[in-house]
Order: sequence, then C-alpha cells, then structure tokens
Amino acid sequence: MYQADTQIRVRYAETDQMSYVYYGNYAMYFEVGRVEAMRQIGFSYAKMEEEGVMMPVLESHFRYLKPGKYDEKLTIRTKIPTLPGVKIRFEYEVFNELGELITEGWTVLAFLKKENHQPTRPPQNLLALLKPFFQ
Repeated sequence: MYQADTQIRVRYAETDQMSYVYYGNYAMYFEVGRVEAMRQIGFSYAKMEEEGVMMPVLESHFRYLKPGKYDEKLTIRTKIPTLPGVKIRFEYEVFNELGELITEGWTVLAFLKKENHQPTRPPQNLLALLKPFFQ
C-alpha cells in the first residue's frame, strides 16, 4: 500500500457561517491529497495529461465525523490500497491539528485516452513508481 500525507490550512472562503469547512470542499481536499501523493513519488498529473491520458473521477464517498474549522491546519492522508488497473482507488483520512480523524472517504478514477475517452492501462512510469510499495 502506498500512503502520503499533505497539509493544508483552512481558508476563510472554504468555511460556512459556523466557521466550519463547507462539506463540498472536501472533494477539493481529496483532490489536493491525490495530486500531492502522486507528486511525492515523482509522478506528474500534468505530464500524464500532456502525454494523452486523463483520470476522471467515477465514484466518490465522504463520511464526516467532526468539523474542520477556519485557520486549522489539516492533514490529508492519501492511500492507494492496491496497484491500479484501468481504475485506481484512493482512500483518504483528514485529521485536524489535534490528530483527530474528522473526515474519511474514497474515490475511484479511471485512466482514459484523451483523444477518444477509451479506457487504458495506467502509465508504465506510474506503475514502476508504485510497485515497490506493494511487494
């Protein structure tokens, strides 16, 4: 299993009247965790897209346990539990500054060829970067 942590600080614009993170912003936080987790192993989403592969989200699930609050530093733990095929699953845990789990969830994305939107295998360089975490 591959795992990476990313930290963000909750901005005012991301909160509601109660100074809690608006629930819809967790999708953005999960995306930040996903992109940064890939960057931490040396993989670039942007380069993959330039080379003709995109990754749309097929499924997403969120479970809200406690509110994130304005100006808190949150840690997004992103996990890839299995090596990807034409789909890849990411699992997420979001922790507040006290280390409390406040939100968890998962997403499933597909690898598609940009020119025709047909499913494709993951890029070989991504698999090469991930394989050591699954041995």
